[in-house]
Amino acid sequence: MNDFIGFPASMQFTPIPKLFINCYMSDMNADELKCLLHVFQIIYAKKGQLRYVSMAELLSDTALVSSLQKSSVSVEQTIKDALDSARERGIIVAVEVQLKNSKENLYLINTPSDLRTAERIRNGEIKLPFGEALKPTTPCPEPRNIFRLYEDNIGMLTPIIAEELNDALEQYSEEWIRDAIHEATTANKRNWRYIARVLERWNSDGRRNGKYQSDFAQNDPDRFICGAYGHLIQR
Repeated sequence: MNDFIGFPASMQFTPIPKLFINCYMSDMNADELKCLLHVFQIIYAKKGQLRYVSMAELLSDTALVSSLQKSSVSVEQTIKDALDSARERGIIVAVEVQLKNSKENLYLINTPSDLRTAERIRNGEIKLPFGEALKPTTPCPEPRNIFRLYEDNIGMLTPIIAEELNDALEQYSEEWIRDAIHEATTANKRNWRYIARVLERWNSDGRRNGKYQSDFAQNDPDRFICGAYGHLIQR
């Protein structure tokens, strides 16, 4: 390999989502990471509404294929495994299409706009020049969007906050976390510490129909006879 002499003054860039870098990249092996970086490169180089990548395009990417040839399995299988893993992580979504003699998946980035595009392809609202989209045989799993919700409403998702969110998802329901983020936004307290305090308060006080259980306790006529000294009070 020739010694690298530096980047030129004028060059093209490929956008990489911050959420991908902060929350997913560290868990990937080298082959999976290579594949996804080339997926981003191919998709974001395309113009118009219909931006996707296919297996054929990835197999024709000489830089990617060359970097994967040292793998113990075939290049095609390595790419397929990487795409399947990315789908499970919720990074990309797939639309199955019927070609002339075979079926193939088109892969799109899991963003709100691309999800709408994928659904429009499946519904026949967007006609493909090379084939016809097939209806999925099983419902597509809804991706976990808490990380994106945090970035859209609170701020940059650092690795530490991503870890806090993952811990919170193990302790609280996704609905609670969504509601806590909404409350932080409404109160203009856009930080994780405030969200965590809201969740802790809900966990200790309880919630009924979206309200604190303590709100009900203040108006409960039996609140005085249910405490430690309730036996001293007559109804």
